[in-house]
Formats: sequence, structure tokens, C-alpha cells
Amino acid sequence: MNPHPSSIPPSGAPRLGTLLLAGILCTLSLSGHAQVSPQRPAALPAPAAPAPGVPLDALTAAATNVGVKRCLPAISRLSSLTVSGSTGNDVLVDWDRKNPDGGPFFSLSGVEYKNASLAFSLTAVPDAAGGCSVAAERISVAPFACRSIAQQELGGYKATQLLTTFTVYVDPRDPGASVTLIDSPPGCLIIRRHVEYDWKDPTKARSR
Repeated sequence: MNPHPSSIPPSGAPRLGTLLLAGILCTLSLSGHAQVSPQRPAALPAPAAPAPGVPLDALTAAATNVGVKRCLPAISRLSSLTVSGSTGNDVLVDWDRKNPDGGPFFSLSGVEYKNASLAFSLTAVPDAAGGCSVAAERISVAPFACRSIAQQELGGYKATQLLTTFTVYVDPRDPGASVTLIDSPPGCLIIRRHVEYDWKDPTKARSR
């Protein structure tokens, strides 16, 4: 928990989980085209327990096992969206052994789908106000030219070309999010990134 997420901060930034929903649709639609900007849902569902045949959410399990608590709702939401529809996933994590719930948590997940795979990087840092700063990246490869993807899926985005093969796209309506396309012939490397500060569990806010 782009990524393609209330958890809406005062600045009006959209929900962080949106990034992941968009990225999932991107991966699952590679046979037709790289769908990197689907319409955003109005709300995020609460994470549910895995159904029979659904792979274990390795990232949530790892964060729980090492003692992460304050940022666990954000990690669990984003990770559950990432592994939805997958055939398997595993994770590499780093954390502060002396202060697991108060220090930053870093992770890199590999997620396999039936016809594709992706990498998902998530960093969660608890802050003094009780929230979490979260940076999430979904990294995938599409068998299409980056220019084709931008033309069909990123209309209305502002493009900034940093290098000849490296272009960043941002949507003014979606602060904190970006889509980076990197030419990697014969395909395109897609990095959906979203950074959000002071993320708070919306379920706790509603219970007050």
C-alpha cells in the first residue's frame, strides 16, 4: 500500500492503496496492454483473511513476526492488495532489531502471477504523531514500447524527461504519486511510486 491510497492527509493526497490497485491491473493486463492508470476506486476494502488456495501474505506475516505494530495496518493494506490474484510471493525485510516498532521497516517483495511477475518495495517509518510515513514502489516490465504506454495510458499526465530513456509522469490531481517509464528494449520498465506522510489507520479514526 501508486501500488498505478481515509488515509487522506490534510493536503488532499489520494489513498495510498490506489497505487497498488492500479499496479495489479497493470500486471494482469499485460497480454493486452500495460494498464498503468485505471480509474481509482472510491474507497479501500479492509484486508481480509486469506481464502483457501490464496497464497500467504508474506510481507504482513514478516512485519508481524518482527514486532512492527504502529505501521502494520498500512503494511498489511498495501501488501494484501499486492498479493491479490497472485500465485506466490516472498519477501526480504530489514528492521531495527533494538526498536522494531519505533524504527523504519524496509521490505522488497517478489510477487508471481500466472503470466507475469513484479517487485514491490515498501518502506514504513513511524512518526511521533502516531502516523506512518510510507513509500511504496511497484516495479514491473511490459512487452511494449514506453512511448506506446504513455500515449494510451497516461493522457493528461505531465512528463519530465530526466534522461533519454528515463521519463517521469505525474498527475497534478495525485500528489505524491509518479509513474516512471524506462526504455528497456524490447519492453518498458514501469515504476509506480507513491509517498505519503502521516498515514493513519482509517479504521481507528472511524472508531473514535
